[in-house]
Amino acid sequence: MQNQLAMLQQIQQQLQTILSQKAQYEMAVREAKRAQEEIRDSADDAVMYMSVGTVMMQKKKDVVNAKLTEKVETLELRIKSLEKQEKMMQGKFEQLQAQIKAALEGKGAPAAA
Repeated sequence: MQNQLAMLQQIQQQLQTILSQKAQYEMAVREAKRAQEEIRDSADDAVMYMSVGTVMMQKKKDVVNAKLTEKVETLELRIKSLEKQEKMMQGKFEQLQAQIKAALEGKGAPAAA
């Protein structure tokens, strides 16, 4: 029973980590899409800068847009992967929770004479 409770707690922590990462990736996708909208509205010859490591470099509009598109696609793949992990962990959590509940209900029943 102690092991099951410890596992339940561990799964819950893993779920929280997954949800936190997923939220961060979703926010990054929103930011990248917002940047793409701004780029779309700008002139083709507008001066643009992009962060490359710790340096800001001047880049052409189509290069910046392509990098943002690539970033969005990568993040969306990561989100899908996290959603699969989340679903799997949620299933494990519910299964273990049911086992613990059944064990507790079994212990709470009066012994047959």
